[in-house]
Amino acid sequence: MSRVDVDVELLDRTPRVATSFATGVATGPGRPGARGELPARRLVLPGVRQDLPRLAGFCEVTGGLLADTVPATWLHVLTFPLQVRLMSARDFPFPMLGMVHVGNRMRVHRPVRVSEELTLSTWAELLAPHRKGSTVDLVGEVRVADELVWEGRSTYLVRGDTPPGATAEEVPTEVGAAARAAGPGRQVALWRLPADLGRSYARVAGDANPIHLSKLSAKAFGFPRAIAHGMWTHARALAAVQPRLPQRYAVSATFVKPILLPSTVVLRTGGPGLDDLSVTDREGSRMHLSMQVDGPL
Repeated sequence: MSRVDVDVELLDRTPRVATSFATGVATGPGRPGARGELPARRLVLPGVRQDLPRLAGFCEVTGGLLADTVPATWLHVLTFPLQVRLMSARDFPFPMLGMVHVGNRMRVHRPVRVSEELTLSTWAELLAPHRKGSTVDLVGEVRVADELVWEGRSTYLVRGDTPPGATAEEVPTEVGAAARAAGPGRQVALWRLPADLGRSYARVAGDANPIHLSKLSAKAFGFPRAIAHGMWTHARALAAVQPRLPQRYAVSATFVKPILLPSTVVLRTGGPGLDDLSVTDREGSRMHLSMQVDGPL
């Protein structure tokens, strides 16, 4: 996942997501969209000490156990402010409003301990045509000293904006048709999600997108009620199978349909392994998340 043909922007503190989001909204109009180019910059933040109370809050909200090692989705949370900072900058071609997180992939090269000092980095790549517009990947890395311990890739969809001259095509992360075709699967867990789940997750994860916070703010973006964060669903599903995860693994998730809050959802499995997991509505007729775990690497 690494790139060597980019400039490095060294940061001295974690970017404030709220500030970056406000900048991105204010500077969004007039950006070139798919006609533009992705920034040739990697943001790097060294010397990161993990916030134990915040990690404890993250584990509580996502159903995980606070332990000596951290969840893979927590490392995504740590790199997320760098993603937002990069997308909010004026040289990022797409306006932030309207970008939809449709897929996420992570590789855990070894367990990461709470006490370890981390170096975080992120960059953008793979601007690609899609049958609904364009997709772009925001890539993250976590290192301990020079050791690569975690990699993440978030795929965002920009609707209706396809690169000039490109033939739009469907990306593999979009829907998980094979999982749907296999049926709803066996119920593993049932979760009742409160109306304020989006606000609870935003407090520990830093993702305060208004579509997650209240019915009123979500309606401004076309949703009848607030929706759960896709990464909350991903983190909750991964926490549910945490005891079965190997030391090294890769996990991919596809965000299919949003979960309106409040709601009741079900974690299902289509087989004995971890390669066919899904989160659906109670009846199993509407898929929200498709997730597959591969390991060891």
